[in-house]
Amino acid sequence: MDSLKNGAPERWRLVKAHGTAVGLPSDDDMGNSEVGHNALGAGRIFAQGAKLVDSALASGKIYDGEGFNYIKECFDKNTLHLIGLLSDGGVHSRLDQVQLLLKGASERGAKRIRVHILTDGRDVLDGSSVGFVETLEDDLSQLREKGIDARVASGGGRMYVTMDRYENDWDVVKRGWDAQVLGEAPYKFQSAVEAVKTLRAEPKANDQYLPPFVIVDESGKAVGPVVDGDAVVTFNFRADRMVMLAKALEYVDFDKFDRVRVPKIRYAGMLQYDGELKLPNHYLVSPPEIERTSGEYLVKNGVRTFVCRQTVKFGHVTFFWNGNRSGYFDETKEEYVEVPSDSGITFNVKPNMKALEIAEKARNAILSGKFDQVRVNLPNGDMVGHTGDIDATVVACKAADEAVKIILDAIEQVGGIYLVTADHGNAEDMVKRNKSGQPLLDKSGGIQILTSHTLQPVPVAIGGPGLHPGVKFRSDIQIPGLANVAATVMNFHGYEAPADYETTLVEVVDN
Repeated sequence: MDSLKNGAPERWRLVKAHGTAVGLPSDDDMGNSEVGHNALGAGRIFAQGAKLVDSALASGKIYDGEGFNYIKECFDKNTLHLIGLLSDGGVHSRLDQVQLLLKGASERGAKRIRVHILTDGRDVLDGSSVGFVETLEDDLSQLREKGIDARVASGGGRMYVTMDRYENDWDVVKRGWDAQVLGEAPYKFQSAVEAVKTLRAEPKANDQYLPPFVIVDESGKAVGPVVDGDAVVTFNFRADRMVMLAKALEYVDFDKFDRVRVPKIRYAGMLQYDGELKLPNHYLVSPPEIERTSGEYLVKNGVRTFVCRQTVKFGHVTFFWNGNRSGYFDETKEEYVEVPSDSGITFNVKPNMKALEIAEKARNAILSGKFDQVRVNLPNGDMVGHTGDIDATVVACKAADEAVKIILDAIEQVGGIYLVTADHGNAEDMVKRNKSGQPLLDKSGGIQILTSHTLQPVPVAIGGPGLHPGVKFRSDIQIPGLANVAATVMNFHGYEAPADYETTLVEVVDN
């Protein structure tokens, strides 16, 4: 990879792979494999977060989906629990979406509803929690007038209760679990407004760090613990601070803290928070339906396509690349090959993964002369990077590098063109950093390891003997992103991209 950059710097550039460039709500949102491959294949940017939820709520489609029907099974005899950030900040959640979900669920049979609130003060003004809770309590009061038993059951500040991320501090999630699921917390109140006002009156208190509380009845009994047969929805649309709670709610084998009691529930996220982990299994809002992808365009214009990936990225260069669509566009012109991933071990145990096997299959497809496009995914840097094992990640990156060499050598032999890129950042930085870029240290003075994706841009390298010598990267695209890759690939096949695609990265100049 270094040789691609250093040997032909005019054919190497960086593109954005996170935030608004891939349809996520803000540039604080790291990219992921699903939205990255959507953008790479679709050539356009599709809303992936709040806008997707807005659309599903406005159309009512959210109530027709598999996720809602899954939790609806509990409505007749059990409780629907809603857990999330009570805020209109629009970064992780939005109050108006919660209000619509409450209305829609109650109209579709939910008889008993409990809301577990997390106060904000980070994306909105500190102190605004009181107004949000009053608004929510007013809505719940109106539901009670209609005969629906709807109440706030628990709460706490987002940075102290539930909303940790990147497995930084599981105690944060445990405090939430104890209040939300077990109905146990150090503070007990008979109303949520009273709870927030009282706790905010403590010295140095703020919305972000309010301690956990539960709402109790006159006898002091918690009004809304989660029990067998209940339904739970986490209503944040942003993934990063919901993944840890989702694991605690969904995983049978879970060792991060003692859950004490694990109720048999039906759990759904507002969205699926991690496509690689399939977490959660059920979700209310599906990914966007994307038509006219580059893959469809090229196949229907006769471009014979070979796709290879290993199981762990089973859907990324097929399903997500093709616009969240299963199957072939034309089986006579496409071949999808899956290499089975290692099972029963973590990826750092065998960090080479299946890079060599994928490279060999790609090489054979290139040399066969049967295909016009060969598309592969080498997941080593991502999957091993997630383990936090830096030594293993070095091995993983070397394996991917060797695989790229095998593929590019084959391109050289047949006079082809290559484009090398990534769907998001991960292995290029494995250290948690402060805002000035310095490594963060743990309590014992060691460097804190970063296991998540990053906000870094990713490279795009182009070349090969088939690439016209006058082709170079354009300099007039202000902030290119992954969605610009599709038009570029279409150009390499000799086609103009559709007019509504993000513009190509390249132009042809006279020598």
